[in-house]
Amino acid sequence: MNSATIVQKLWNYCNVLRDDGMSYGDYVEQLTYLLFLKMADERSQPPWSQPSPLPKGFDWPSMLAKDGDDLFDHYRHLLDELGREKGTIGLIFAKAQNKFQDPAKLRRLVVDLIDCENWSAMGADVKGDAYEGLLEKNAQDTKSGAGQYFTPRPLIQAMVDCIAPKPGETVCDPACGTGGFLFAAHNHVADHHPNLTREQKRHLKEKALRGWELVQSTARLAAMNMMLHGIGSDKAVPIVVADALAADPGERFDVALYNPANRHDRRATWAADADASKRTGPHGRWRAYDYAELIARDKASLDIFWLKDDALADSDHLPPPHLIAQEIVDDLEAALEQFRLIAGDLGADAPDAMVTP
Repeated sequence: MNSATIVQKLWNYCNVLRDDGMSYGDYVEQLTYLLFLKMADERSQPPWSQPSPLPKGFDWPSMLAKDGDDLFDHYRHLLDELGREKGTIGLIFAKAQNKFQDPAKLRRLVVDLIDCENWSAMGADVKGDAYEGLLEKNAQDTKSGAGQYFTPRPLIQAMVDCIAPKPGETVCDPACGTGGFLFAAHNHVADHHPNLTREQKRHLKEKALRGWELVQSTARLAAMNMMLHGIGSDKAVPIVVADALAADPGERFDVALYNPANRHDRRATWAADADASKRTGPHGRWRAYDYAELIARDKASLDIFWLKDDALADSDHLPPPHLIAQEIVDDLEAALEQFRLIAGDLGADAPDAMVTP
């Protein structure tokens, strides 16, 4: 099964869950949790036979063994337990919540969609591209706001081609989003240097890349993206949840702005008298600024203020009011149900929701 088929299969089921009030972003997050559990179980079996990183009883077999409300309760406890773990497990499951509202739909996703595939046996390009496809679909949903974490892949590829990282070098992305720049850098080294030594391959997989991401939910997607592309491992992935600008991290990285061979031959295509109808020049989409002009701005702002997302700014593109209201109601009811379950675990009686006639 190719990546496009897998993406379509998984995304079709998202449309079913949308009727239950689950957003695209919530769906990708839930898939991330379940895929990690399934792959950890696969690698504990032949031919890998690796020790499972998960505590016993909070793993994939424990999910398959339950159904109905028992599965629902167990899934919630599993997310809470794994969120307390260290390392990659903690990164994936920190602050994780069960966003399903119907145990039958959770069971179907577990049994019919995820368990029937051997994800570890797939090539990194297939499963990695499949997950990238889901992230891209989520970013294309303007209501989710996820586009800010998903840089268009052709733009990333152009940047990496210019940087041209080499074997043995280290690459840093201080605002990595879902990790697209990092795995593109990984692929560039692997594709342009097919005869890497064993040590160079190990360095590329485990030490060459490092990304910082401030938002926890986005960092977990980046971590899973790295794993599915064969970068890092279930014990260590190169993603740090932190503000890269808060303090000096104490690490230094190689910077290869390096297609340096032709840097003196480059000529700017922008000109002050360029035709605005061609989206260049002082009033076009593509503009150029010298240092003096940039430094004169308030706080040396680099904001691209002339571009905006019309879908977010134009109220005509918003969903109908009754749909917005229903989404708010669904979210509040889901939150109330979660607190009822927590109160029940603590031995307290949660009050029923107050309904105004």
